[in-house]
Amino acid sequence: MKNIIKQIILITSLTISVSSHAMTDCPDVLKHIKRKLNSQETVNLCESYNGSAVLFVNTASKCGFTPQFEGLEKLYSEFKDQGLVILGFPSHSFNQEHADEAQTAELCELTYGVNFPMFETVSVKGDDADPLFAQLKRKTGKEPKWNFNKFLMNKSGDIFTHYGSSVKPSDEEFRSDIKNALK
Repeated sequence: MKNIIKQIILITSLTISVSSHAMTDCPDVLKHIKRKLNSQETVNLCESYNGSAVLFVNTASKCGFTPQFEGLEKLYSEFKDQGLVILGFPSHSFNQEHADEAQTAELCELTYGVNFPMFETVSVKGDDADPLFAQLKRKTGKEPKWNFNKFLMNKSGDIFTHYGSSVKPSDEEFRSDIKNALK
């Protein structure tokens, strides 16, 4: 009986040690738990995306750049099997997002066929910036000036660079940087 208890304690200690080690190896920018768009389900970004190249995008439903959803989805489809994940964060920071998340989700899914993860509506600038976007700003020195800003993190967890709203998902330099982030 003592041996069984010792084995249980050893296994539990190893599990806690591995979990703690995994969290310390996770980039700070992924050390967040976010709620999925129009859902009560939450996602631990470290557990789900550590080791992936991540493209963080602040989105909006009623913006001239909203058609970029289509290009982002194409990008995601093309590179997801190589380790790219796109994380969309609707934002009303520029007064162009629906107040009702169900409307945002409907636009993403039905109009643009978005399959990449979309999360709760957040603020992306100023003193009210969500902690994730505040970290992205600290890492790049860039704060979103409008909707559809993109922040690229490579598989090692280094923030690669920032792209403004006018950089389209089809931009060759942008695509080249994604390919490099996937290495």
